[in-house]
Amino acid sequence: MKSILLTGGAGFIGSNFINYFLEVYPQYRLINLDVLTYAANLGNIELSASVKERYTFIKGSICDRLLIETIFEDNNIEGVLHFAAESHVDNSIKNPGVFIETNVTGTFTLIDVAFKKWMDKPFSYKNEYKDCRFLHISTDEVYGTLGKTGLFKETTPYAPNSPYSASKAASDMIVRSYHHTYGMNTVITNCSNNYGPKQHDEKLIPTIIRKALQGEQIPIYGDGLNIRDWLYVLDHCKGIDIAFHKGISGEVYNIGGKNEKNNLFIVNKICDILDKRMPKSISYSSLITFVEDRAGHDRRYAIDASKIENNLGWKADENFETGIEKTIEWYIQKYSKSK
Repeated sequence: MKSILLTGGAGFIGSNFINYFLEVYPQYRLINLDVLTYAANLGNIELSASVKERYTFIKGSICDRLLIETIFEDNNIEGVLHFAAESHVDNSIKNPGVFIETNVTGTFTLIDVAFKKWMDKPFSYKNEYKDCRFLHISTDEVYGTLGKTGLFKETTPYAPNSPYSASKAASDMIVRSYHHTYGMNTVITNCSNNYGPKQHDEKLIPTIIRKALQGEQIPIYGDGLNIRDWLYVLDHCKGIDIAFHKGISGEVYNIGGKNEKNNLFIVNKICDILDKRMPKSISYSSLITFVEDRAGHDRRYAIDASKIENNLGWKADENFETGIEKTIEWYIQKYSKSK
């Protein structure tokens, strides 16, 4: 049985991935390393009895080199799925240093330990580790912002505009350098905006649902016309799975949902669904309020996912209309339980 180190598994995407991955692949054991920041929730990892014995949780930081070395040694790690990251743009504006430490230093520590464990020297894997792969999960925000037309491709030049996206761009470059300098088997995935069950309350869609259900004002930045490509989290997990197993070493794969929506559409769509699902005397849309725009707020992101679709056979199962219904239902259940 092959042991895979997964970082940040108590976060939104990581927890969804763990639940999915262990059910699909009985040949793997997952070691989940998570420092458990405010955005983590171990309760989101809901494993069936049949897979629990193949899962281990370790609390700790990806910046702790001694801990990483111990995990590799004690568990004979043969692959890395690197999810761990500080990811909230607003927080990166207020406190950028934490993002540099986790996203840049943490990624370097992780991949450098993997290199020294798996390889004798540059371009020479140890026999017992010759198939080991390091997969790094990143974001479309590294590409900057788009105009009214065009899509982010894997060849799009990097132009990050926030401390968060700059730290992720730097981490991507570190992983790229370990492939080109040392011959490491690496793959990078850059995804569009994820949504779905288990996302932290601070993010846009959970905030809209929570505020609406609580009868509070729903804050929307600026004019609400900033556009994002929305990707249902389970579709993203399946894309990571395919990239890990079928991706070409050294390649980058963009994973997007082909669901370009602006924030005003998102908030009105959610309010319309809630009006039908949990009607009140007035429409939830009356709670929408516009607030001062975020500093350096990118206007539009959109991903061209044709490379992973055509080369690896991935395709999103959910469109926004089906995905948002499932998402809203999950949060209704969550927030009703918390009353």
